[in-house]
Amino acid sequence: MPPRRIDPIAARAFAVEVIEKLRQGGHEAVWAGGCVRDQLLDRVPLDYDVATAARPDAVRNIFGRRNTIAIGAAFGVITVVGSKDTGNVEVATFRSDAEYIDGRHPVGVTFCGAREDALRRDFTINGLFFDPTTGSVIDYVGGQNDLNEGVVRAIGDPIMRFEEDHLRILRAIRFSANFEFPIEPETRKAIVVMAGKVESVSPERLAAELRLMFSRHGRGEALRLLVSMNLIGPLFGKRFKRTESFLSSTSDTLDAMEEPNISSAIAVLCYEKPRLAADICNHLRLSNHERKLTVWLIEAVMVLGSVSFSTQQANIPWSVLQPWLAHEWRFQLIDVMKSLAVISLFSTENVDWVREQVHRDDADLNPPQLLRGNDLMQLGVPSGPAVGKLLGHLRNLQLDGKVTSRELAIKWVEQQCASD
Repeated sequence: MPPRRIDPIAARAFAVEVIEKLRQGGHEAVWAGGCVRDQLLDRVPLDYDVATAARPDAVRNIFGRRNTIAIGAAFGVITVVGSKDTGNVEVATFRSDAEYIDGRHPVGVTFCGAREDALRRDFTINGLFFDPTTGSVIDYVGGQNDLNEGVVRAIGDPIMRFEEDHLRILRAIRFSANFEFPIEPETRKAIVVMAGKVESVSPERLAAELRLMFSRHGRGEALRLLVSMNLIGPLFGKRFKRTESFLSSTSDTLDAMEEPNISSAIAVLCYEKPRLAADICNHLRLSNHERKLTVWLIEAVMVLGSVSFSTQQANIPWSVLQPWLAHEWRFQLIDVMKSLAVISLFSTENVDWVREQVHRDDADLNPPQLLRGNDLMQLGVPSGPAVGKLLGHLRNLQLDGKVTSRELAIKWVEQQCASD
């Protein structure tokens, strides 16, 4: 079953409740980061973060040990557990960070006030605080002005911000593409200078960022930015060799997708190269499902792209095409094919034909087998590989309309046994 969607009204109410409880305990508390940015951009926040003067132990005492998770307590972060409708809220104590030595984590933190906390964040548009009870914005970093002007700017020295966490380089790309905000010149220069640092980011974090980047608005522009700032190599490694013109065209393909995801994106990036796609998926440590879907999409496109027509008849036997067209992933395949047609890597005639096939009734598209393994053994076929081989051959004959009934299937099997 798909995960239950968070109710945005319930999520907001819960985030307000968290603020109120912290204040009732005598602690300063505000919303922080992305939820503030999204609200000011008239977007519905996907989740809520709270920044507070309360120390982690105080947060746990206020909400109860059973209702909190302390995985991030060393950095002052406590997760307050909500319901399935509200989702959770991360509550972080105002802090300043000590030196970063691994491109991700500070060696320590010092609890401080709101201003110092804002100054250690990544981008000005993410460094805002908001008081939901008064509706006032608290801005120590010029984030409101950058939101109004539409620009992605690192807080303070961009080189320092990116040294602290190398993943911020990709986050800048994603925010720029998603919000259609240009990257401020000094921040952009720092990205180009530090592009190679992306290689040090863990595959899991890279994959998480790419899932967001390639599934949201601006995904084509994100790829264009990755290319223009020399980030493709650090992201995918030396194994990935595509021309700049191909990647430029692929950007248009990503924009044309209706149901984008990381598998579809890598499938078009690795067009006609399933082995390369598998290597990239393994490099990023994608899930087995994501890897299998990526490779399947490429292989399906290669098969179906070779179909040509004569009076709407395919030049390839139906038994070859049917396993692809009846597959559970066929509707994602249509999305990829349609998108490839935008840059003429797939014909619109093929797209229309495939779309018609995959929408046929299940009984017509994927009819039941005429015989099963037990049927063959009752007819004298010895158990073992011969059963599977004969079933596969019989299935092809059925799909191609050469064996059309159970009786004819039995007769065919008897003939095969007699000839052995």
